[in-house]
Amino acid sequence: MATINSRKHATTFNHHINATLAAMLLPVAAHAGTAPASPQPTRAMPEVTVKASAENAFKADKASSPKYTEDLVDTAQTITVIKKELIQQQGAVTLTEALRNTPGVGTFFLGENGNTTTGDAIYMRGFDSSTSIYVDGVRDIGSVSRDVFNIEQIDVLKGPAGTDSGRASPTGSVNLVSKQASMDDGFSGSLSAGSGSVKRATADLNRVTDAANGSAFRLNMMAQDSGTPGRDVVNNKRWAVAPSFAFGLGGTTRAYLNFLHVDQRNTPDGGVPTIGLPGYSSPDPKRPFLATAAPVNPEGFYGSATDNDDVKADMVTFKVEHDAARGARVQNTFRYGRTAQDYLLTAFMGNTANLVTPDQANPSGWTLARTLRTVKDQTNKILTNQTALTLDFGSGDITHTLVTGLELTNEKQTTFGYSGLGALAPAALYAPNPYLPVGALNPLRNGVRSDATVSTQSLYAFDTLRLGDKWIFNAGVRADHVDIDYDATSLSTANSHPALPAGTLVPTSLKVNDTLVNGKLSALYKPTPHSSVYALIATSKQPPGTNLVLSTSASSASNPRFEPQDSTTTEVGAKWDLLQRKLALSAALYRTTVRNEVEQDPVDLKYYQTGRKQVQGIELGVTGEVARNWLASAGYTRMDTEVDTGKIVTASGENTLSYTPRQAFTAWTSYTLPMGLKLGGGARFVDKLLRGTDGAVGTPAFADSYWIVDAMASYNVSKNVELQLNVYNLGDETYIAAINKSGYRYTPGAPRSASLTANIRF
Repeated sequence: MATINSRKHATTFNHHINATLAAMLLPVAAHAGTAPASPQPTRAMPEVTVKASAENAFKADKASSPKYTEDLVDTAQTITVIKKELIQQQGAVTLTEALRNTPGVGTFFLGENGNTTTGDAIYMRGFDSSTSIYVDGVRDIGSVSRDVFNIEQIDVLKGPAGTDSGRASPTGSVNLVSKQASMDDGFSGSLSAGSGSVKRATADLNRVTDAANGSAFRLNMMAQDSGTPGRDVVNNKRWAVAPSFAFGLGGTTRAYLNFLHVDQRNTPDGGVPTIGLPGYSSPDPKRPFLATAAPVNPEGFYGSATDNDDVKADMVTFKVEHDAARGARVQNTFRYGRTAQDYLLTAFMGNTANLVTPDQANPSGWTLARTLRTVKDQTNKILTNQTALTLDFGSGDITHTLVTGLELTNEKQTTFGYSGLGALAPAALYAPNPYLPVGALNPLRNGVRSDATVSTQSLYAFDTLRLGDKWIFNAGVRADHVDIDYDATSLSTANSHPALPAGTLVPTSLKVNDTLVNGKLSALYKPTPHSSVYALIATSKQPPGTNLVLSTSASSASNPRFEPQDSTTTEVGAKWDLLQRKLALSAALYRTTVRNEVEQDPVDLKYYQTGRKQVQGIELGVTGEVARNWLASAGYTRMDTEVDTGKIVTASGENTLSYTPRQAFTAWTSYTLPMGLKLGGGARFVDKLLRGTDGAVGTPAFADSYWIVDAMASYNVSKNVELQLNVYNLGDETYIAAINKSGYRYTPGAPRSASLTANIRF
């Protein structure tokens, strides 16, 4: 056994209005029916000011986290809030589709070698942010493709999130805000059908159960059985239910109890060969004719129709909010979540050995070996309790808002290995048959297993200091004590354990404990009541084992001997709410420097902690109501990335980061005509993506840039029914949506497609 121990450094708006009206009408009621004996002196009526919210369907005023106490215009950081109305107009149904509304964020990476990345594999500002996804402020682990049927809004935090949420990606995090029960009776639902045999239904029911005590119930449901436009066999079949209970709404103490169950039965997409694409050359010097071979049909499916990606996810959340005396507010959140994935994919690598061409003149006889049967039997669990206390104090021109909190979290991941995965005959390169039988298929657990536990105790404090009505300063600090226990059993090989017979079970036990301290400091100046300019500096750290995997191997980035990855972001920016706060503009210049980056040497294939990388750029945004009935959301980013020290990480040899578009643009707008017809449309641009390097020969070093244009039209055919037509990729653009590290495989972008939805509301 190998053992390593590593220790490193009920008052409401309506109540106010009613009280004011009562005070105004009391003198009148007292004299009702009595004629005055003499003219009474005229008294000046008190001035009543009613402030209505300027928030609209696209623009949010605040982020959902209690750690952000100010409006977005007064928050010194780039935060994009994607609201449900924008998501619905676009017909987006998954998190990755919704994230197209923030520039430079996407699922650009297909996976390593024969493996295909599952779930929401998000890249943001040059770095993988897949482990920095949260639901209602709690880390959401597990390889699941998140549906947005139960989502109110999505908060995208750009820059280090270490002070906000602990160990995290160096360039940001994503928080999904769930729908909650409210004091408004209503029902809404949708029925959709479209290209790729898309069939989908949703329902959202809210009922007030006890108006006097502020109790309500809400139920969200979803069912979908859909193919993928432009792809054979690939299928997404899922259903989900999310009941929510609320108590004490409108009072000083409010409680919410939420459940979520998701069941997915998908056929995963392993991609198609990159042969024939721009930049492709022959992997075999003896067969130069491969360099001019035709590309394959992107509809072809190169796996087996029996491949599966089955996911079951359950989540229960209990949250209590209490408004105490003198403006103090307490929030406590308890969460238990469990995600189980059963995954089997027939993948391929188009290298010299696997690409067989018996007759150069007869491409119909060329074949591609499908020998990479990849499997994942994995269960993730999380148990957490989070408490946040908010205090307002001070007087006059100097006031404070202090937010402090304690978070206790336990995450577990169990993974099993398998044998007996069977074999599939080679595919005809230009006419793959996914329905061939899989020989010797008898999947059984083979004793290979890993168990990882991450226990985290966190303390944080944020202080927002206001000096008059012009200056806002914010300082925050967070300490996370992380304990990682990793126990695994692996099969020995001639290279890993020369003294043992091949196939011997070898146990390994690894431990890491560390304390991570992160900080954030910002200064903001308000030239006008609804604008700001600011400067920010913040840090983030990420230790080995963040992905719940540790290894003693020198050829692993998860070796506990490495120090935590350390990043620092500086940002200056400006924000402006205009048109009576209906439209928000933002601009930011930022620079993120990542140190202690673990990287692989392409010669000896071992990992070294010598990397220092940097991404800097500009990001512009506009969201809200441009004019009456005219909504818009748009964003642009330009990123310059550089590997300051360490190995070049792109296959092209360029000194930049992989899977990072230099420029990205996204826009969506809609206008409602007087007769009730709503027209909308948008465009998005993704610049060239450089793939990572792993020594593959002949494959494209990049994915080309592309423009995609979508359109939407909707009309209320009755008081309760709206028909919505979405057309995607109007120009039928051919593009690469994601590419894997070796460059042998890519995911084709969806061709022109359409969907028709009936939105029902009562």
